[in-house]
Amino acid sequence: MQLALKNPLLFFDIESTGLNVASDRIVEISIVKVSPGAPGEPNKVEVKTRRINPTIPIPPEAQAVHGISDADVAGEPTFRQLAKSLAQFMQGCDIAGYNSNKFDIPLLAEEFLRAGVEFDFRKRNLIDVQNIFHKKEQRTLKAAYKFYCGQNLDNAHSAEADTMATYQVLEAQLDRYAADEEEPLQNDVGFLAKYSSQTRFVDYAGRIVLNDEDVPVFNFGKHKGRPVAEVLRKEPSYYSWMMDGDFTLDTKQQLTKIKLAL
Repeated sequence: MQLALKNPLLFFDIESTGLNVASDRIVEISIVKVSPGAPGEPNKVEVKTRRINPTIPIPPEAQAVHGISDADVAGEPTFRQLAKSLAQFMQGCDIAGYNSNKFDIPLLAEEFLRAGVEFDFRKRNLIDVQNIFHKKEQRTLKAAYKFYCGQNLDNAHSAEADTMATYQVLEAQLDRYAADEEEPLQNDVGFLAKYSSQTRFVDYAGRIVLNDEDVPVFNFGKHKGRPVAEVLRKEPSYYSWMMDGDFTLDTKQQLTKIKLAL
């Protein structure tokens, strides 16, 4: 089923130096930008893949996953050099990916903040295809591709192969679940974004979330479940501890917004 789009929908996948959003860096990004076609015409698909010099060494365990070495990215531009043009390319797009809400978006947001380029993912619809898959079938991207598309995923953990597979899986999910009797999957980006979200994060890393009353609460540590504003009033030193700690720039930014509103 072709995606029903009002805005371009941008699928992306990244390969990185590791899994720590606060300290690791992107070494490759691949984007599949799907734009609405003319009435009666198919959607337009544009593919861009770029390797990036992370400016830090790529650990052997990360290289074993994606096959990208320090030598492979030595002559590539840094994220800071690409940030403005990338943000312009992504402008006005809704965003989709596989496990993107938990990892890819937080890491990409952190890279934009580090580069001093503003790009607010919170203003876009965010579709996490993995969450749709897990709610329906509980599998991996490779298994999802086999299950929904009937093909083997070659070159898994290649950013471009994974990104294109994610795009094809979402369209196949729409075909499969459009007539689901219990909970049909609607061909609507807003619905898909809401359906594929699991927790209402205030920060991309999920350290602060909204509770049932839409109040920001901590989602980790000794204050888990307590309102952030309440903790900052009663224990001001907790703010300093977080600002000096190994938390993402985005987490610190959102924490500061809450503190300034007290």
